[in-house]
Amino acid sequence: MTPEQITELDWDKGSGLLPVVVQHAVNGSVLMLGFMNREALRATLDKGQVVFFSRRRSALWLKGETSGNYLNVISAVPDCDDDTILIQAIPDGPVCHKGTPTCFSEAMQTDAGKLVFLAELERIIAERIAQQPEGSYTARLVSQGAKRIAQKVGEEGLELALASASGADLEVIAECADLIYHVLLLLKSRNLSLVRIVDELQSRHTNRK
Repeated sequence: MTPEQITELDWDKGSGLLPVVVQHAVNGSVLMLGFMNREALRATLDKGQVVFFSRRRSALWLKGETSGNYLNVISAVPDCDDDTILIQAIPDGPVCHKGTPTCFSEAMQTDAGKLVFLAELERIIAERIAQQPEGSYTARLVSQGAKRIAQKVGEEGLELALASASGADLEVIAECADLIYHVLLLLKSRNLSLVRIVDELQSRHTNRK
């Protein structure tokens, strides 16, 4: 959303205020609901951090100004009626004042939501590669080079195959988790992402005959 688009929103419907849904830009979870007036939206776009209008105080409120848990804006878009705003953001810490990641912490996590953890794991792997913290298995394996990472992927693939042939379900799950981790590490070590793999799978599905 650009500053010029602010005037195109339907501010009259909510007497100068629009509801704002904030969504985690990585895992897709709904973080919180707030309200903005024109000034709050302009400040949000200018700062790159979410600024609400507090109905209780009748004043602008920079989310995180007290806790330090800011909401860093990735995108802001209106809905089809121009009377609600969806903001995708990366939080600096817990979003809820109760210390939970989201204000909707009791919402049931869907299977799709659980799969999004792969994106978080990918981010953690990238962080370990960049920072090389002492004692990190990821950092140690990366330091051993591309051939060692490829070897580990082969080893974990074989262990999964053997477990699938004769092991219990829990063993298969454990070995599969090991393989997925090492595949993510291999991809990240080559500056590739899991999204590229998903794109390839989607392309195959779309183009299949």
